[in-house]
Parts: sequence; C-alpha cells; structure tokens
Amino acid sequence: MSLRSNTCDVLVVGGGPAGLAAAIALRQRGADVTVADALRPPIDKPCGEGLMPDSRRELAQLGVELEPSQGAEFQGILFADEQARVSATFPRGTGVGVRRPVLQQLLLERAAELGVRFRWQSPVTARKGVAVTVGGQRVTYRWMVGADGAASRVRAWAGLDPGTVRSRRFGFRAHFRRAPWSDFVEIHWGERGEAYVTPVGHDEVCVAGISRTSGVRLTGILEGLPGLQEKFCGAVRTTTERGTVTLTRRLRRVTCGNVALVGDASGSVDAITGEGLGLSFRQALLLADSVEAGELGMYEAGYAALRTLTERMARLMLLMDRFPALRRRALQAMSGRRELFGHLLAVHVGEQALPRFILRHGVEMGVLLIAPGAA
Repeated sequence: MSLRSNTCDVLVVGGGPAGLAAAIALRQRGADVTVADALRPPIDKPCGEGLMPDSRRELAQLGVELEPSQGAEFQGILFADEQARVSATFPRGTGVGVRRPVLQQLLLERAAELGVRFRWQSPVTARKGVAVTVGGQRVTYRWMVGADGAASRVRAWAGLDPGTVRSRRFGFRAHFRRAPWSDFVEIHWGERGEAYVTPVGHDEVCVAGISRTSGVRLTGILEGLPGLQEKFCGAVRTTTERGTVTLTRRLRRVTCGNVALVGDASGSVDAITGEGLGLSFRQALLLADSVEAGELGMYEAGYAALRTLTERMARLMLLMDRFPALRRRALQAMSGRRELFGHLLAVHVGEQALPRFILRHGVEMGVLLIAPGAA
C-alpha cells in the first residue's frame, strides 16, 4: 500500500448506501475520502426498496439519477385493510422501486467516478490510545464517519450512547416474479402484521412484511391477508426470504470530537415510514456542509430536525399497527375523505407543513376518528 492510500481527509466506515452517500457528498465538496468495509459488494439488506419522490430528489443531488428501466416508478401510496382502502398520488414527482443491490451499485459507480477510494474486505479496528487500522494497516484521517449499521462499532469506539429503543418489530422480505398490478406502493394491514408491496421491475415485485410477533414470518403475514395472498398464486419467488429487526432508536448525540454517525448507526425510525434511505441521503448532504465548514456542530444541530417529521409520522402509523380498532376507524374515515389522505401524504413527503395540516384539518380528522360516518 502506498502512503497516500493510508491517509485521507475522511474515513467512512461502512460501504452500504448510507456510507456511500456520505462519501459522495463529501467528495463533491472536495474532501479526500476512503470507504472501508469488512465485506465486499454487493452488500444487501432486507428493506421495502421503495424511494419516495423527496428521497429520489436528494439522491439526484448526489449525482445519481434513477432511470425507469432500473426499477419501476410508482405514483403514490395505498393503505388497505379488510374493510377499507384509500390511496393518493404524490403531489409532485414519482417514487421508484429499485432492488437494493442495484441502488448500491449505482452509488458505488458514482463514488468511484468522483475519486472515492475503497478498502473492501478490510475490517476497521480502533481502541482508545491505539491507532486506527484498516485491514491491519494504520491509517490517518481528519474525520471519521460511522456508517456501520445499528450495531455500530464506531459509535462504541467514540463513546457515544447507544440510544433509547422506542419500538422493535420483525421484518421479512422476498421478491416474486409477476407483473405489478398497481401504480402504487400498497400497504396491507392485518392482524398478524402489515405487508408492503413495491414494484421493482416490469415483471417483479418486492414484498416486505413487518410484525410485532417474533414467530410470524412473511408467509404468516400473507396468510392473514387472503385478498393479497391470492395475487401471488402461482407466482415464482425469485429470492429467498430474508429477515431483520426494525427499530425506532434515538441517540442523545451523533457526533463526538471528529467522529459523526450516519444511517442506522446514528439511530433509526421504523421501516413503516419508508424513509430510512431518504434520511441517510439528507444526513449525507448535511454532513458534507458541516465538514466543509470545518466543524461538526452544524451536523449535530441539524440532525434532530431531519428526523422530526419522519419520527412523528412513524409514531402515527405505529399507533395504527398497535391498535387495530383505531386503524380501522382511521382507514374508514379517510376512505370517505380521500383528500385528507392526500394531504397526509403531502406532509409525509415534505410538500406540506405538518402544523399547517393540523391547523386546517385537525378538527375534521378528530371528528372522523370519533365517528367515521360524520359529515
């Protein structure tokens, strides 16, 4: 290894989408960046694989433009249970479903194009009072970015608190060979959990299931949704079912000295929001601003604001998951007032301010939740 390969402005630990997004944003500001990971791409992770329009625009700021042929575009969101369904289109732009390895490869190519250096299959080690090593070799850097997931070792090395876990659920994902039947990402609610159906190609859909019960798998969730299960009769599963734990975790701090955390290392919101990747892209852009300014205070101060809306929407939807009667009442109410669901979707994707929604529609929502049939 040359001396230069072991010296950089920013060492990013973790080569998933969050780490690559941070590397790209930093490199766009002129930083010399090295990404290190113990694994080698493709690095997959179970997720719903849908990017909302706002996430898609932030990805474009990183120089990655998703073409329709690389996935499948969708126009909005549909919620359904055994009694009601309601849908709305996005107020601006379209979302896109894209396989996780495809997204990672696009980010990887963009990072390489900008001159980011990579150290794959190179574990990073650090201990207090001992030099940081990558693949057993000492490295020097000005800033370190921890993008190494929910069980972040960088977070532990930096002495940052692991945070408070506010919700824990169990998620599973598989892909099926069949043409999408809808221009929407569909979220089907049942007693065993919810199923998220995202088109990811002209002849393939991603199905993700989330449940509060550890023993329930994707098959069990679909069995509790017979109308949805019928759509997969005869469809070939193209990937094996993979599972993960989805958490809502908040940290008191995400920086310490010259170390910053991004992605799941910095905390997470339940996958019910579909905004995990979008948050990572926004964090990457904010972190680049902060590093360019020469201090991490801007990132620390702005981080909470990035999460606030997503956390609020997550709490609302988790209430619907926890209390089926409330969910049924809410879906019945919105199925009769579809414009309300459209306004909520606009809030979710950042096109309408939440305080404005509450001011204009809060009373109406409250009345409808108490009595769905009320005028």
